[in-house]
Amino acid sequence: MPVDPNVLVLGEDTALVLIDLQTGILALPTTRPSSEVLERGVALAEAFRANRLPVVLVKVAWSPDGGDLPTANVDRPGPAAAPPAAFSEIPAELAALGDVVVTKRHWGAFTGTELDLQLRRRGIHRIVLAGISTSVGVESTARTAWELSYDLVFPEDATADTDADSHAHTFGKIFPRIGKVSTTDEVIAALRP
Repeated sequence: MPVDPNVLVLGEDTALVLIDLQTGILALPTTRPSSEVLERGVALAEAFRANRLPVVLVKVAWSPDGGDLPTANVDRPGPAAAPPAAFSEIPAELAALGDVVVTKRHWGAFTGTELDLQLRRRGIHRIVLAGISTSVGVESTARTAWELSYDLVFPEDATADTDADSHAHTFGKIFPRIGKVSTTDEVIAALRP
């Protein structure tokens, strides 16, 4: 029987990748309350763990001396100095033993990290991707993942941005072209055997 392309099916080749759900980023003013994004991230992580599927927690951090900060020769530069270590802490309610933790130093989670290696060695071909912020860390990671031939699923309600127009553009124009837009509940339902 042919598979219905409109029905989300997530198998053993699927991993959850959550972007920048960390203390410093969760404190930013976002289009959807970051507490809701964290709550949905926790629900997704628990469902993936219950199904023995990988959970990857990506955080952004820099060396204390700031030597690995991105270039400041732009119109809207990022931080001028490395934030304190607490900025990159993953909330206790999200982290669990056995999760893969990846530290990035750029917008995207693949650049300069072992993310692709960690996924491929686990036989992962599909990524459920969410976090903060939609148009920066999540979209940058998604574009590279798509270029690396991963299938992508984006639970919109587990993702937020600091700018409503940017969030709407990414989910309305970019993500439908490189993956499937979904919800937390639909992803969790697709995991159930």
